[in-house]
This record gives sequence, structure tokens and C-alpha cells, in this order.
Amino acid sequence: MSALVDRFVTANGVEHHLVEHPGGSRGTVVLLHGYLDLARSFEEVIAALGEAGYRVIAPDFRGHGDTGRAPAGAYYHAMDYVADLDALLDALDLDRVHLVAHSMGGTVATRYAGARPGRVETLSLIEGVGPPSMPADVTPDRTTAWLDGLKRARARAPRTMRSLDEVVARMRVSHPSVPLETLRVMAARATRVVDEGALTFRFDPLHMTISPMRYDAEAFEAFLPRITCPVLMIDGGSLAGFPELAERAARYPNARFVHIPDAGHMVHWTAPDALVSALLAFLGEHSPAG
Repeated sequence: MSALVDRFVTANGVEHHLVEHPGGSRGTVVLLHGYLDLARSFEEVIAALGEAGYRVIAPDFRGHGDTGRAPAGAYYHAMDYVADLDALLDALDLDRVHLVAHSMGGTVATRYAGARPGRVETLSLIEGVGPPSMPADVTPDRTTAWLDGLKRARARAPRTMRSLDEVVARMRVSHPSVPLETLRVMAARATRVVDEGALTFRFDPLHMTISPMRYDAEAFEAFLPRITCPVLMIDGGSLAGFPELAERAARYPNARFVHIPDAGHMVHWTAPDALVSALLAFLGEHSPAG
């Protein structure tokens, strides 16, 4: 992992932390992480793609990892991440890139590929076609919950944990099928030391509040016909459990599907080698030879 470099770039008014592998001449991959995750979660994937000849740039989204947080009185909205991506590509002087994106990053990448099709060479989505749709009438209750959550989040200090074991125990609640040794590695990457050796997660606690806006599947799917690049859809098992998501995935144009059995949602944690193999096979068809 020694080839990985950390640096900061200001774009869209935010100081973004990037993890980068200089790679070679096969093109540039921009790798987008998911909700409450961070770029360093993908170290193994970044290194493997870089060693295969791709320049890899993995940013922390705003309010995640070591990227700047929302200023006082502001919040995080879905299109903020899309605007950040556009500004980052400008700041890095990148015309066309291969987008590789996981989970929430996939919704950002999909919107971007539909809004800026000329800038996306390929689109690889890892468990990243968005959540199930929500009815419009949930919006008032979501707004109430959001307002209450904002007050609570801003009134209290970020929660701390006394040890890495405590971090692992908390993460295991959300990821019960991930091996403990993997969770321990990811827990160390996902936390920072604060007062007296206590640990806290590297994301803004505001991200734990419910969004006031429902997920609008119809608006999201309007981006799909505008995507002009080849698409790779990597499924760790979610599509089988959610027919709506499988139907949405099938609407992506020019899409190829790869299923990685028993990987679960966090494919880059549980099956990094299989993930890298799928990505390299796909990217290799749309890149210069190494």
C-alpha cells in the first residue's frame, strides 16, 4: 500500500481529502465510497487498480473521512455530492474518467453520468442502484424527524468509544456477516483518536439524522436513459432480495451484470479479490493496454 498518497484539494468550497495511486497510462479511475464509509475503506482495491496501470483517485465525500464538514447551519443533501464531484474533476483537470462507485456513491455516480455523459468513460456500480422508492406522503413525517434530529445532533458532542473492540462491536451490529478480522481493520481506518485515547468515527454526526426528503425513484431513474457509457453492475446479493432494485438495475443502458456470491453489501470488504477481477476485466475492454 506504500504507493497510496493522501492529499487535499479544494473544490466547490470544500477541502476534499483524496487517496490516490499514481498508476500508469491506462486512464483515471475515480472511486466513490458509500454512506458513512470513506476512501481508505477501499485501500486494497485502490492499490490493485493502480498496480494494473490506472491512476486512481478516491475522495472522501463531504462530511466523511477527512474531507471538510458542512459549516454551521448547513446540511448534507444528495446533489451536494454531485456538485462536489463535478468541481473535483475540474480542479484536477480531468476531462473523462472511469467512475467506480459503491452504494450511496453509486447514486452520485449515476446522476453524474446522466448529467455529464461526456465526462464518464465507464460506470461501475457496486451495490449502487439506490434504495427502494418511498411514497410522497412520508415527507412531512420525515421533515419532523429531521428537525428533531438536527437539534439533538447539534446539542451533543460526538459519541466516543473506549477501545477498538468497542468500535468493532458497534460495527458488527450493522455488518453481522463480515468476518471479525476484517471489521477490525476497517474499524481502525474508520476512526480517529480524540481526547484521552477515546475513538470517534470519521464522519459528521449530522449524517446520522434522517433526510427530510424522500428518495424519489422516478426522478432518479430519469437520469438512466441519458447515460451513454458502458455500465458494469456488481451485485453482492441485494438485487435478489429487492425486486424493485433488480428492475431498476435492468433499466441501465449498456449494462453488464456480475454477481459475487455471498459477498453482501460491503463487497470491497468481503470479496476484494473478486471485485478487483470484475473491475479489471471490464475496465480492460475500455482502456489502452498496459
